[in-house]
Amino acid sequence: MEAMIDRGEVPASTRAPELFGHPRGLWVLGGTELWDRISFHGMVSMLVLYMTGELLQPGRIEHVVGFAAYRHALEAVFGPLTPGAIATQTFGLYFAAIAFLPIVGGWLGDKVVSRRVAVSAGALTMTAGHFAMAFDGTFLIALLLLIAGAGLLRGNLAPQIRSLYAAGDRRLADAFQFYSFTVNFGAFIAPLASGAVAKYYGWHAGFAVAGIGMLIGLVWYLAGSRHLPPERERGVKVHRPPLTPAQKRNVLGIFPIFLVAVGFWTAQAQIWNVYNLWVRDHIQMHVGTFEVPVPWLQSLDGLAPAAYAPIVILLWRWQARRGTEPDLFVKIALGCLIFAGAMLLLAAAPLFAGSDGRGPLWIPIAFHLISNFGATYFAPVVQAYYAGRAPEAWRGTLLAMDTMSVSIASILSGTMGGWYETMPPATFWSINAAIVGSAGIALLLVYRPLRRWLGPEDATESV
Repeated sequence: MEAMIDRGEVPASTRAPELFGHPRGLWVLGGTELWDRISFHGMVSMLVLYMTGELLQPGRIEHVVGFAAYRHALEAVFGPLTPGAIATQTFGLYFAAIAFLPIVGGWLGDKVVSRRVAVSAGALTMTAGHFAMAFDGTFLIALLLLIAGAGLLRGNLAPQIRSLYAAGDRRLADAFQFYSFTVNFGAFIAPLASGAVAKYYGWHAGFAVAGIGMLIGLVWYLAGSRHLPPERERGVKVHRPPLTPAQKRNVLGIFPIFLVAVGFWTAQAQIWNVYNLWVRDHIQMHVGTFEVPVPWLQSLDGLAPAAYAPIVILLWRWQARRGTEPDLFVKIALGCLIFAGAMLLLAAAPLFAGSDGRGPLWIPIAFHLISNFGATYFAPVVQAYYAGRAPEAWRGTLLAMDTMSVSIASILSGTMGGWYETMPPATFWSINAAIVGSAGIALLLVYRPLRRWLGPEDATESV
């Protein structure tokens, strides 16, 4: 039986030109994602603050096209909402959609259009969305454009990494660490640049900076596309045999990690959502006479993983030589537990509060440094696990399962954001710590039988 027309990339049959021990295509994809994250994290570091501080205020919100209908729909589901609750729910739904649609975008890249067309169309759509954020009236339209563009772009960047490496190539895990490094470096730059522009020139100027970053990413991708795996000719039908038993186990083996990932991202999503409000209201942000912009703390979510990535890679290589390197399951579980410990530090902030009732600035700084060490063990390792286990014909779709876990977590975080208004912050952060910590403990309890059932990743060739 002939499969659908495959318009994905062809795995390289010869050794591709390398840079720093990896195919040059890795750096093309990483650089594109760098600019995507500069635009994206600049946006999310400002979104809730912008909505609660300006957009949802009387005299402004009336100008947003379609907002009355949008609010009515929200309250029909969640009940009456305060402006703060609308902001956190909007962020949760936005982030859920932007995380879910890469599954659709990955499927389109697998089965319908070429990955390069999908990435290019996604980047252009996101650029339009960022520039639409520069006006109050097009706020909801901007969110829709950003969601659609992200689905196409992100669903087709990471799947191209796997095709740069042969099955079982140990460098694949390192490749996702390098890829994660570029992602996090972009997350470091974005809040500093966009936050500073927003502070001195207004929110809309800050959003425009994000749009310029996305355009640069598209140019980088197109200029470096010659280093990516060649795409199959359109119209060529490819015979694909049914999945082998080992490949079916690989696909099923994605789901336990998916559940763990939901627990991790439910806690992490609050750092993009409620966290900024908590910092604004409960942390002393003055250093001398200078007031640190709240979005600047988000830059540590990029700086710390970018600094940790090479350290972790060297550590794993040293452990591999000694035969003590943890397997992927243990690394993922450790990432969850470290992140949970960092969230308990947020819960402990009242113990260090000054006479003004605000916690010291070192608490969120320490949180970002600790939590992101855990994230370095978690996020790129999960991506490598998905990419290594997914059959090639469905790699874009199944790799997007990683973002689907973020989507579900974002919906949960939006609902949980409403709790923040009704419970002490210490309780709120403790609940989030318990969620991600429980996910890590659960994986430690089941990983040995799961590993035996799955067998080695390279037991069969991907189809």
